[in-house]
Amino acid sequence: MSSFFRLNYDQKNEFANYRVTVMGLGQFGGGIGVARFLAEQGADVTVTDMKPESELIDSVRQLDGLGIRFVLGGHDMRDFTDAHMLVVSPAVPRESEYVKAARRAGARLNTEIGLFVERCPARICGITGSNGKSTTVSMLAAILERSGTRFWAGGNIGGSLLAELPEMDHHDIVVLELSSFQLEWLEELEYSPDIACILNILPNHLDRHGTFENYIKAKSAILTRQKTDDSVILVRDDPETRNLSDRARGKIIWVSARENIHGIILDDGAIMKKEWKNAETLFDADILRVPGSHNIVNAMAASACAIELGVDMAAMRDGLASFSGIPHRLEWVGEKEGVSFYNDSKATTPEAALAGITSFDSTVFPILGGYDKKTPFTKMAEELAGKLSWAALIGETAPHIAEELQKAGISSEHFDSLEAAFSACVSRAESGSVVLLSPGCASYGMFPNYEARGDVFRALVENFVQSGT
Repeated sequence: MSSFFRLNYDQKNEFANYRVTVMGLGQFGGGIGVARFLAEQGADVTVTDMKPESELIDSVRQLDGLGIRFVLGGHDMRDFTDAHMLVVSPAVPRESEYVKAARRAGARLNTEIGLFVERCPARICGITGSNGKSTTVSMLAAILERSGTRFWAGGNIGGSLLAELPEMDHHDIVVLELSSFQLEWLEELEYSPDIACILNILPNHLDRHGTFENYIKAKSAILTRQKTDDSVILVRDDPETRNLSDRARGKIIWVSARENIHGIILDDGAIMKKEWKNAETLFDADILRVPGSHNIVNAMAASACAIELGVDMAAMRDGLASFSGIPHRLEWVGEKEGVSFYNDSKATTPEAALAGITSFDSTVFPILGGYDKKTPFTKMAEELAGKLSWAALIGETAPHIAEELQKAGISSEHFDSLEAAFSACVSRAESGSVVLLSPGCASYGMFPNYEARGDVFRALVENFVQSGT
């Protein structure tokens, strides 16, 4: 790992007399967690965010009494040039003028997840991918829970694990969901986890990374700093993930639902572990409670991680059989007059929306669209040809999606709000069909995050189910 170091965390007041600027407070726990951690370690903490206090009031309240200074609604350059350390939100690009100024002034740069991995004594399994990483992390957590192993799950899935450091030791396991933004910053620390898992790499966040090549580079950071005795799980069915095998330093464990290879494979509905001439059945795919062939692959990847972590097969089967999904990911919300409603608001890429729509054998009336991340919708539309007849579209990507759907022979209609799109879907749906929120886009512009978008959809469904009409 070159210059990367890891501490057994037993230090108190580690950052005493440090001037630290935390750039990006946010609402999902990372900024809150790192600000609290640093303040409790004796640092002189300034938290700065472009959003005004009115939008961050709940986050600010969670830091009451810690002596933290807040600069909200804009940044003051002095907070960057006078800091000993700058802790940035992963969403902040490295090209930011404030980040550049801090570098020139000699500030140490880090992130919440970077501070954590530097101090974490436990074995770390990092999972990334354009789609499916939250589900795979949650599947692995369900397996570890059944195994009786002491573990923590965190990272991009939400919250901060910094406060848990004093409880961790080298016998424990940490499972981290890692986004391209987080990995881009972890590359600066020359860090990769002990066990790395890449599910897929598809065009995403090109508004941030600029090119698909830059996005691939950010994702590949999860394995490029591994040691020779580390492990990487790669889904062979995804071309870009398969191509990263050349960059692996440690042991490669392949996962494939299509090929008969050495690794974790799918054979006539059974998930097998194949090594040379030996093949062992791990579990049958029909034990899974979450729909879709993509979730079979997620379960296979979670199993591969579990095997590397030394978990027995009974815990693996029990954990996967108990897993019923995560909020906002193909989440069943309700049913009325034979029409089922599913919230897949976490589907923020075209590929995720495609996986959601094709998870059902029934007729699907999907709601697509949202913020434009400059990702193409051509392949999604082509794959839906003959499988989808109509879609409701929302957000700034609606015209782009409509154009691609039309080429594929699929009708669509653009609506000004999620409420209007929902009503249109309900009016078309018949018994046995599915109304699905699976936007294939980020939520910004219409909603602050995908959770808020999913919550609105849930409320629409609940009101409809409870109504007399």
